[in-house]
Amino acid sequence: MVRGSLNNLISRSLSLAGKWQQQQLRRLNIHEYQGAELMSKHGINVPRGVAVSSVEEVRKAIKDVFPNENELVVKSQILAGGRGLGTFKSGLKGGVHIVKTDQVEDIAGKMLGQILVTKQTGPQGKAVNKVYLCEKLSLVNEMYFAITLDRKTAGPLIISCRKGGTSIEDLAEKFPDMIVKVPVDVFEGLTDEGAAKVVDGLAPKVADRNKSIEQVKNLYKLFCDCDCTLLEINPIAETADNQLVAADAKLNFDDNAAYRQKEIFALRDTTQEDPREVAASKADLNYIGLDGEIGCMVNGAGLAMATMDIIKLHGGTPANFLDVGGNASENQVVEAFKILTADDKVKAILVNIFGGIMKCDVIASGIVNAAKQVALKVPVVVRLEGTNVDVGKRILKESGMALITADDLADAAQKAVEAAYK
Repeated sequence: MVRGSLNNLISRSLSLAGKWQQQQLRRLNIHEYQGAELMSKHGINVPRGVAVSSVEEVRKAIKDVFPNENELVVKSQILAGGRGLGTFKSGLKGGVHIVKTDQVEDIAGKMLGQILVTKQTGPQGKAVNKVYLCEKLSLVNEMYFAITLDRKTAGPLIISCRKGGTSIEDLAEKFPDMIVKVPVDVFEGLTDEGAAKVVDGLAPKVADRNKSIEQVKNLYKLFCDCDCTLLEINPIAETADNQLVAADAKLNFDDNAAYRQKEIFALRDTTQEDPREVAASKADLNYIGLDGEIGCMVNGAGLAMATMDIIKLHGGTPANFLDVGGNASENQVVEAFKILTADDKVKAILVNIFGGIMKCDVIASGIVNAAKQVALKVPVVVRLEGTNVDVGKRILKESGMALITADDLADAAQKAVEAAYK
């Protein structure tokens, strides 16, 4: 029994650690149509297309952009993968359709404003506010291409595979020899030799080799110039007229570069994000929403991980990862409480602060002010230790608030679980 619980705890810790690492390398996601526009500006071949948000715009696009097309590809635009195999809550199967031009209006109308559920969205799905209409290309070969950041080489890594249009994870498991990896020295850049090796991994059948090498170099330039953390094209395809085309792409961008990529970051679609995480981002808080009932507010990622683990060990489930950082202001603490209390699933809140740079009296003042502004309706368990702890405890005691204090982390977790599930 203990071994099983420990294994579950370790598994959960690893999962949360992965999510936290992703949060530290914060990234902007943009829609497919936005990525296509950006790639086109960088000399990368993409299908001709236009994004629409209403049936009226669909009609206009067919008339003005695609007057001579017999078929079009209709793609729902959400910030999640697996659209082709997704299902709309209205019953329509698939978020990507190839249809006759006279059917485009009907299909697009059934997508717009509807909720699409895929394997990446979770059961709640995501709203389709735009649809991307694209020309139907005559593809003769589909391959896989990506540029990501590699921890081992501490630089960009280009991945190519001669087979695409399907899950790269499955291909890597079944046919590892198909996966070609080309690390790039950030100081030297992508050489002609490196780009040629990438193209050899793609193994194009009809596309011109030299032009393909130039396309790969353009893609790498985009990756660097735009501060990407990921550029994934699946498939990168060959057309009947011997062109190498980015038929579908996913681009992520490093949030730390927002100050020099203002045009790109203006593309952010917050309607596709967890509203709690959007609010946390505005307050400069590190927040990841989970599905539990005990809200956590902690300073320091390691302490936050330990807090969530010990909650789980005592039979509870954390509702979030929330690290207010080592030097949070009183206002940030107030915002943190607003985010926690806005979650209807939260039945108790555990505040676990070890005061180093982050002083306990600042946290205590933030808790008191938050209670005045938010009108706390759930039990709050507070464990303070470290710098100015006595002052912090006095502030809480003199506030007249009905707080549950704890002596250590185990005591705090146990009291939070009891308060949430009593």
